[in-house]
Amino acid sequence: MKKIGVIPARMAASRFPGKPLYPILGRPMIEHVYLRAKMYGDWDRLVLATCDREIEQFASAKGIPVIMTGSHHTRALDRVAEAVGLLDIDIDDDDIVVNVQGDEPMLRPDMIDAVMAPLINDESIPATVLAMHIVDKSLWLNPDTVKLVDNEAGEVLYTSRAPIPYCKGEFTAAHMARRIYGLFAFRLRYLKAFTEHKETRLEQLEACDSNRILDMPFRQHIAPYPYVASFSVDSPSDIGFVEEHMVSDEYWEMYK
Repeated sequence: MKKIGVIPARMAASRFPGKPLYPILGRPMIEHVYLRAKMYGDWDRLVLATCDREIEQFASAKGIPVIMTGSHHTRALDRVAEAVGLLDIDIDDDDIVVNVQGDEPMLRPDMIDAVMAPLINDESIPATVLAMHIVDKSLWLNPDTVKLVDNEAGEVLYTSRAPIPYCKGEFTAAHMARRIYGLFAFRLRYLKAFTEHKETRLEQLEACDSNRILDMPFRQHIAPYPYVASFSVDSPSDIGFVEEHMVSDEYWEMYK
């Protein structure tokens, strides 16, 4: 079973143009993501996927493998699927493709283990998403944080930027609220099916890829992960906060 990692990145992010190359502790954000993802030592391929020459030039200068994709994609998973089709190795439909979001500069390599584990351990599972526990009410309320709810079988029921589950308006850790962390894993056949399906109403309303799967004949499963201090970059205001926490991060110490 091959394991392919793809980090999609583009300069034209609506909320934070130029985000992939913005420096965090002196290194472009996309470099943090790549170096941390590379610490997972069992990839058959790990590449950046972009439509921007600036990112390609940076990656090439750093010796980071990069695949050029079309500029028409509005969803990260569509860019990932195109990049996989351009790789120089044969990939079977049951092989695993992991979308490593390029705005997770505090990624931990064991998260990659976690998001792939359900697919490796159970052949019937088609796709997963890393689901991290929320322990802070402000994160639960933040619309930049995509929350999810799942059923007792661990299948994703819905994802939203609203604070879900509702919890009668009061947040406690006992409600087990979770957020999507930027790791999505698919068996290749299901990634292909996803990209061949048109965007759906709920996907567009919530601006979240996973809601497309709600209208498809397969289900995405959660890969649960306990809370750790690992923060995404959604807007320029997040940079200082991430730097404050990353400076004492054990993985930063390994490559700084």
